[in-house]
Amino acid sequence: MQRTHDFSAIAGAFAQRIRHAVWCNAATVDRQGRPRSRLIHPIWDGVVGYATSAVRTAKLSQIVAVPWMSLAYIAEPFRPTYIECTAVVQNDPETRHRVWDLFAHTPEPLGGDLRSAWGAVDNPDYVVIRLEPWRIELYDLLNQDQRIVWERPSA
Repeated sequence: MQRTHDFSAIAGAFAQRIRHAVWCNAATVDRQGRPRSRLIHPIWDGVVGYATSAVRTAKLSQIVAVPWMSLAYIAEPFRPTYIECTAVVQNDPETRHRVWDLFAHTPEPLGGDLRSAWGAVDNPDYVVIRLEPWRIELYDLLNQDQRIVWERPSA
């Protein structure tokens, strides 16, 4: 296994894996401290990810209470990608527009037109979740020497 603090060392492989998987499992923690999982479709801008959500969801209330989230891309069962991150709800107009445009200008399947889900960027039910990884693991069960872990330098 290799370890690095340099995101550029894994950026290409990370982009390839998320492009192949697109959707990932996202786990949060509920009020009783139990894990809760669901599928989300993040879009990544370098090492920072963004996902959209409706305002009144269990996911958002869980993130506000406990901002830790664990993501797993599992398109290839023997080569999953695990992302441990903090999740921050951002509902300011600048972020909403920026993420809306990021989805719109990124080719499918990673990007796409958010109007089908939210109608318009000013929909009061549309909110952005910023995903700030502190650890990304590109796992490879069959080739352990190809396994690489990136950690944010301050993690």
